[in-house]
Amino acid sequence: MMFLVVFSVLTVCVTAEDLESGVLRLKDVPAAEAFIDSAEVAVIGFFETEAARGYQEFLAAAKQMKALSVALCSEKEVWAKYGIASDTISVFRKADLHQEHLNLSEAKKVDADGLVRFMTMNNVRYVTEYNQASAVGLFQSEVKTHVLLLADRGRADSDPLQQRFRDLAPKYTGKMLFVLVNGSEKSNARVLEYFGLESRDLPRIGIYDGALDKKWLMPSAEITTERVQTFCDSFLAGELQKQKEAETPEDKTEL
Repeated sequence: MMFLVVFSVLTVCVTAEDLESGVLRLKDVPAAEAFIDSAEVAVIGFFETEAARGYQEFLAAAKQMKALSVALCSEKEVWAKYGIASDTISVFRKADLHQEHLNLSEAKKVDADGLVRFMTMNNVRYVTEYNQASAVGLFQSEVKTHVLLLADRGRADSDPLQQRFRDLAPKYTGKMLFVLVNGSEKSNARVLEYFGLESRDLPRIGIYDGALDKKWLMPSAEITTERVQTFCDSFLAGELQKQKEAETPEDKTEL
């Protein structure tokens, strides 16, 4: 029922102009709220007019970011709701309850490629796949604790494991970011090395505290939802940190 309500609110805001640009236009606060609530990551281009700086570049970037929910809004009532004072591109994320705003009047350069990078870096989801671009958004987030599933995506047993990981992630909204690290990617070898792992050791679950630059590795055994949840809860309760303090201090290593 809720899906039908959200769908109907969004549908009534679509005009012939929207179909031409391929981007939804939000006409009021309820439509904006429904749009933001409908996706893990929602992007809204707040432009006063189509002649505004960055408008055409935003449309070009939106065409390249088909996996993202993107909309336009020129209604000042909606602007006031989200604290928008001038032409701005905003990213709304559920995983860390974060809003990232790009004020176009303050940007030195505005082009489609740059806006694609902005959207890509800030595309932090309930489960974000680790790569060079997503790492920027992950480490800039105010949520500094990352729960990592280090897995070889080429293995047959990885898909159900990833699904269990995804199902658990929303329980820790605003507290922990869940990150998938593809161990078969050569570019991720340094992450495995940081946790003292090799490809043959996967899959494993780890926690990284970016504020303290410390790591914890869940003991090797079957990775079940219950074990991962206990591992996460132990960190949030401070139990893993107490265990770490009792261990021999280790050299600080940059991830």
